[in-house]
Order: sequence, then C-alpha cells, then structure tokens
Amino acid sequence: MLFMDFHFAMVIFWQKLYKNSARKFEIAGVAAIGCCPALRLKNKTECFSEANLLSVQYNKQLQSMLKKWQLENKNLTYSYFDTYTAIQDLIQNPTSHGFVDVKAACCGIGELNAQFPCLPSANICSNRQDHIFWDSVHPTEATTRIIVDRLYNGPSQYTSPVNMKELLHVSNAKSLFPFNFFILLSLMVTCYQIKAK
Repeated sequence: MLFMDFHFAMVIFWQKLYKNSARKFEIAGVAAIGCCPALRLKNKTECFSEANLLSVQYNKQLQSMLKKWQLENKNLTYSYFDTYTAIQDLIQNPTSHGFVDVKAACCGIGELNAQFPCLPSANICSNRQDHIFWDSVHPTEATTRIIVDRLYNGPSQYTSPVNMKELLHVSNAKSLFPFNFFILLSLMVTCYQIKAK
C-alpha cells in the first residue's frame, strides 16, 4: 500500500468531479520512469530498476482502485492508459518505431545529456526524431505522437477497458466534462515528484 495516500487524494479529487457531472475519465498510469535519462545515471546508463518497480507497483494499485471506484459510482466510465507498457515498447523496440537513441536526452549537458538541464548553452542533438527523450525526463515530439496515438486509438495492450476514442463514443448521462484535463495527470504528477527527490 505504498501509494495509498496519493491514490486516496486522487479518488477524492475525481469524486468531486463526478459529483459535478463528470462521467468519463481518461487516466494514465506512470511510465517506466527508471528508463528516463535522469534516472539512468543512477544505474550506469541502464534503466534504474528500483524506480521501474515503483512504477509497476503504483500502476497495479491505481488499476485496482479504478475498478473499485467504477463499481461504486453509477454511469462512470474510464479508460486506463498503460503508459509503462507503451514507453517500454518504444525502448525495447526502438528501430521499429524509428528511434536510434533510447538512453540519452536530445538536449542537456553531461553524461546522457542528463546531468544538467536543457539550457541555452546545452548540447542539442541534430535529429530529435532519433531520440525517445527530449531532456532528462520529457519525451520528444516523436515519442509523444506515438504515445498519444496509442492513448487515443490503442489496442487493449495499451488501453483498457476501452481506448479514448471508444470512451468518447460511449453514451451515458451527463458526459459534458472536458477530457484534456485528465490526460496523463497521474504520469505528470508522479514524474515530477520523483524528479524532485
């Protein structure tokens, strides 16, 4: 129950949205954060397995909580995006997605361009499309395009119980709340918390 307080706070927030007529939610899990350049530095350029284990544990608890929350709330529909699997697929099969470098950031200073941030004096790669990461923690535009496509159109390997496209077409009462606010909320909050440590 490592993430119980954080998950509990999210449910309280989501429940407030539900009480204000939100019925459809797009929720994203946490990526393989141990594979971002900033955390690769902790493990001699390979993925930092301890951080990835935390991501896996967090995502399992989040999915369990979502299923329970749906059972407790009438007409609630959600799509869970498995960011961890989506990013790992890119890292483990880079060439099939057009990537060359899965370890180093495109912009930064030092080893893996991850020891110091992407400042005006930083090294910038000549071809961003070759990199999964733009800086020490953020994906490149090429990565983001693939991730967003999987979030919206993805097969059950990445999204469940439905993808976002299907979620937007599921008809139930009072689904007027904007979705952009929910996309990748879990991912962003958790990545910034780990980066701050």
